[in-house]
Amino acid sequence: MNSSKDLSKKGRTDISEAAKGDDAPIITLVNEVLVQCKRTGASDIHIEPYENFIRIRLRIDGSLREIKRPSGDMKGALISRIKIMAKLNIAESRIPQDGAINITIDNQPIDFRVSSCPTVFGEKIVMRILDKSNLQVDMTQLGFDIKQLTEFKNAIAKPNGIVLVTGPTGSGKTTTLYSAIQELNKEDLNITTSEDPVEYSLSGVNQVQMKPDIGFNFAAALRSFLRQDPDVIMVGEIRDLETAEIAIKASLTGHMVLSTLHTNSATDTISRLLNMGAAPFNLVSSLNCITAQRLMKKICERCKEEDPDATPETLISLGIPEKFSTKVKAMRGRGCDHCGNSGNKGRVAIHEVLVINDDIREAILKGIPTDQMKKIAMKNGMNSLRQSALNNMAKGITSMAEVVRTTDDK
Repeated sequence: MNSSKDLSKKGRTDISEAAKGDDAPIITLVNEVLVQCKRTGASDIHIEPYENFIRIRLRIDGSLREIKRPSGDMKGALISRIKIMAKLNIAESRIPQDGAINITIDNQPIDFRVSSCPTVFGEKIVMRILDKSNLQVDMTQLGFDIKQLTEFKNAIAKPNGIVLVTGPTGSGKTTTLYSAIQELNKEDLNITTSEDPVEYSLSGVNQVQMKPDIGFNFAAALRSFLRQDPDVIMVGEIRDLETAEIAIKASLTGHMVLSTLHTNSATDTISRLLNMGAAPFNLVSSLNCITAQRLMKKICERCKEEDPDATPETLISLGIPEKFSTKVKAMRGRGCDHCGNSGNKGRVAIHEVLVINDDIREAILKGIPTDQMKKIAMKNGMNSLRQSALNNMAKGITSMAEVVRTTDDK
């Protein structure tokens, strides 16, 4: 029996089958959009109703691109079709709703997380694709340089402590955490995660979905985990002092804790934890490593060309040492059919890995400002996000404009 039929028996629908009946045009339109999302490697679908039309956009390599603009008279049927697929209440359009679509595309199981939100001209729908085949869990493919990868692996391999992955929304934090979990996923370890939501299922890992509406949040999950004889705990996000303190307690009592924060740099994370109310002496005892990251657009290989704006003076202003400014050849994408005339195809992560050594511990206890702490870390060999971005630019992976867009010069 083929895989698509097996998956259909588990509640999945194969959308490659042709639509029939009066609703066929709407069903075909929705299916085309879902398939295009999968095949272009998009992360999200935005369906936005306006007075006389509907705008459908895909987020590809971090940027939204319009792909279709159906007429406004299709609005009701289009939104209803998606809500039916996501098992949402089609009679309720006044409040936001959340659901999921489980289908197969090209004989692969694909899940979409669906969110509806009422707007002036109807409900806007955003669908996030959860395609396990795109989940990169090989740590060597995450964009770390050799030194950074060694430091990160050493940090998570310790029997206890806290390792934090930081960055803005959409910077690939979840992928890095899943990769770390897979690296540690051995028979002799009990690994438990608290996630909101659980995006991908990992065999051998106890994954727990948060339910904040009934009080089951990250802090409550952490307290429960400590009674489950854990070795490794992943907390989806440290959002408040209560969660931070329980995570610190877990690490100090012999557990490895992995989590995320929304901060701009590795040293900013320490400042954020201190501002939450975490005690400095607890941080120096529990923190192993903090990695900050961003996702940068890669230059399309088919239309790559030398960037005429990348003068030695410009490169020096970005942070390239003067002695290398005439040797570095910055590239850009001209734009072609392969990359949708964007000049970019795919993304790569850059990292800033802060190892909590004696110098950093002393700086935390003395209350040294974040900018000075960063200088200490860089003196000890840490590459900043800007330096990591410049390394990618020098290798021809990403453009000068992307360096400026994704990193600051501090």
